Amino acid sequence: MSLAFKARQKIDLVVQDNAEQLPDYLLQQERVVGAMLDSKKLTPLGPGSFKYEVTSFQVFQLQINPVVSIGVENTHGKIRMFVTESHLDGLGFVDDFELTLDAILEAKTSGLEGEALLGVTVSQPPLLKLIPPKMLESTGQSILNGILLGIKARVGKQLIVDFQNWCKENQ
Repeated sequence: MSLAFKARQKIDLVVQDNAEQLPDYLLQQERVVGAMLDSKKLTPLGPGSFKYEVTSFQVFQLQINPVVSIGVENTHGKIRMFVTESHLDGLGFVDDFELTLDAILEAKTSGLEGEALLGVTVSQPPLLKLIPPKMLESTGQSILNGILLGIKARVGKQLIVDFQNWCKENQ
């Protein structure tokens, strides 16, 4: 039996200074993705492509270690991130794990607007067969919401600081 859960988060950040430079900043893919995620867990694979080791977490008695490949595209003052490949480290008995991400951050005259959708589809691991699927799905959705809230907090602080530093470097 497959379990599926999703979470969505929106962000609206006012940028006081140099907002007109946001479209150029968003073109700095490695810098922007590193500021939005944990740059220590991010490995560039080539233009527009990164490997990211998601922070491990525990669900009931299982330690979950997702690893994803992220594609990045820029178009007209926007940066889009999406998962191109995903797998779990340390859970050899789960073959059908699929993590989806579609996140867009757009430069506006007042700052940045964005939205992220994060989803997981996976079979119910044998160790968790006694736990009702609805309970597993609500736990999974809660975990995904927590991940997105963490990214939102990082974007609200780290990305703005990095943008300000980038502006100073380019003066």
